[in-house]
Amino acid sequence: MMKKESSSKNGGENGEGNERVRTAETLMRVVPMGLCLTALVVMLRNSESNDYGSLSYSDLGAFRYLVHVNGICAGYSLLSAVIAAMPRPPTMSRAWTFFVLDQVLTYAILAAGAVSTEVLYLAYKGDAAITWSSACGSFGGFCHKATASVAITLAAAACYAVLSLMSSYRLFSRFDAPVPCTSKGIEIPAFQG
Repeated sequence: MMKKESSSKNGGENGEGNERVRTAETLMRVVPMGLCLTALVVMLRNSESNDYGSLSYSDLGAFRYLVHVNGICAGYSLLSAVIAAMPRPPTMSRAWTFFVLDQVLTYAILAAGAVSTEVLYLAYKGDAAITWSSACGSFGGFCHKATASVAITLAAAACYAVLSLMSSYRLFSRFDAPVPCTSKGIEIPAFQG
């Protein structure tokens, strides 16, 4: 659990380089917040009524999941942007926290986008094998708004994928692998054969 001894990796040459990296990371964490909030609002306002009945996002579990995940990701993006903007020295616990949360939320928002895409496909095309008829012929406005929300969510998922790569690079390039200690206080290499 030691820091690697390299001034270039720690950004020790100048504070200006650290400031630019911190600003870039903060902006990269704010962008998915805007995307998630936009997708959230579009889906929350998505409902349509006509002669065939009414349809709302809350009628479909995949779209409810999409709304919840977008809300959670927007909140996390705001909180992580605030923390990333603070000029503090990097710690291993902070790097691990960002790494784990970035990974979890990347997979959560990717899953929300994927399952919503599948529901949209069924809404547009239907599935004769299970007697599921297409709904977008009757509820076109609903389908267009849902498509926009899913597309924005997938763009946010791409941003989270980039954040995951950034946080993993920062963690694994800045800190060594942990070395376990025996009960006698002797360090043992972590990967013995």
